[in-house]
Amino acid sequence: MSPQSRRRGQAGNVASPNALFDELLLAARELLAVRSPLDAELMVSDLLGTWWPQRHHTVAGAGVEQLVGEGLIEYAAGKRSPAALALLSGIACLGTSRQAAAAEQAAITLIDAGVRAPRWAEHLGAVSPAECYVNPDAWGDQDELICVFSYAGEEPHALVCVVDYNSAGMIRDGWVSSQVEKLLDHCRRASANRGTARPEDLFRQIDGPQARKLLEVALAATDGAEDPPVSDSFAARHAFIRARIRALPPTTGQPSRSRRERGWTPERRALIAAEFLSSDEAEDLSDRESASRCADRVIDFGCDQDSGKPLRMSPVKVQNFMLSWLPRKVMLSMADQNAMPHVVDAWIRWAGRRRGLSDAAIGQTLDTLYESMATFSRIYRDPSEFGLDEKLVARLLPDSDLEALPRRAFAFPLLVGKHGGVDLSKLDPADPSDRRLLLAADHDTRTGSPSAAGVGRHIDRHLALADRLWRGSPPALWDAAQRLLDTGEDRHMVLHSLMDVLDAAGADEAALKVALRELATGLSDDDLNGLGDLN
Repeated sequence: MSPQSRRRGQAGNVASPNALFDELLLAARELLAVRSPLDAELMVSDLLGTWWPQRHHTVAGAGVEQLVGEGLIEYAAGKRSPAALALLSGIACLGTSRQAAAAEQAAITLIDAGVRAPRWAEHLGAVSPAECYVNPDAWGDQDELICVFSYAGEEPHALVCVVDYNSAGMIRDGWVSSQVEKLLDHCRRASANRGTARPEDLFRQIDGPQARKLLEVALAATDGAEDPPVSDSFAARHAFIRARIRALPPTTGQPSRSRRERGWTPERRALIAAEFLSSDEAEDLSDRESASRCADRVIDFGCDQDSGKPLRMSPVKVQNFMLSWLPRKVMLSMADQNAMPHVVDAWIRWAGRRRGLSDAAIGQTLDTLYESMATFSRIYRDPSEFGLDEKLVARLLPDSDLEALPRRAFAFPLLVGKHGGVDLSKLDPADPSDRRLLLAADHDTRTGSPSAAGVGRHIDRHLALADRLWRGSPPALWDAAQRLLDTGEDRHMVLHSLMDVLDAAGADEAALKVALRELATGLSDDDLNGLGDLN
């Protein structure tokens, strides 16, 4: 059975791990027929990728990498067969740090017991890096990071990783080529045909430590996403990519920090906004106040969502900004809604000139903007969609973070009326002292005035939860609340379920995220007890 068939069938079925282990060991027999260490590594990577899509799942407090990955090593160690030794040899090079250490020790034990190792196994630890390159596309939407390796000078091969800056800078695809020189020549020719692009926008060589740092950050972004938009073959290459990143030389010493590493501070953002607003391209923007606010949004998107690249504008990025990020994330006034397309138009032309893009490239990006304007006006959210008037929305969104509106309205449903002689409409839900009064009024309205005994502690628990919901920390908190609401639980019970989880996790943020992920997923009480006492 092929690895792809396994993923379509029982992949990640941690309820019956021994059946999965038997299947993986059966597939590992194919390792005995290969001669190339590269082919062996790719096959083992494919096997390890079987459960990668389920990497965030837990059962009884154990993650899939621990339950399946380390469980497979223990299972293989007990089989004492050449196929088991071949699999353990591959995991020793491609597994996580814990898996690699356990697999190496298990492999040594089998060898000492007389089990014969495959001939390719002796070459796995001899992989060494050579040159590294970066090959940007014409728009800067993606970089192909190309790293060349060999086994002590033999069997050279190139790992190609596609880093997508329109997807939070994550690795979306990766593959291996043994035609190294042919691949590099193709990249050089394609880059030369781009004309007058800046040197940093062309195919170029980079040093190994720089390549390792870029790939580590990009792979972490992929691994951290719940459902990353990766290629169908990515899971099969994930372990190989991880291992090859580890083989690259690490950064040494204390290098000076780049502009990117210093971060896009408010001062730097203000400077680039001032430069844009004083440019020829921005001269015709009539509403300067709205133009300034809109420019800030363009800069925030580039700095925070596009790996610190506010000047990079492409058709895909413009479409994501206008039709996805703005309507989902930012609350714009009507004046700013009207000004935004004109500001983005000027920004595309100004940034394109700064980057040295051709008129044709700038024109294609502008065409995407013009095509998105009607849709932008139609889909842009307004407060009425949430059943709230503009003044209420302003109180809940002092930071204009539109994405926060549903969870903040859930945390503070009572914002008008009187309680104890206090006019609730005058209270600020962003102010900690006002929050206590708002939550106390919510309790009085729903349950009648609570007794003095214990009410302070009870409101304190609600305050802690409301503060996290306000900040969206962690994001899994609101996700869990929505799952519970979808099951038909009323708001009061959902609040108490979330507070119980917060109490059980204490200061352990990792345990909190695990518990929230499992909340309302249908696990048994026994499974939930493995995550802590949540009741």
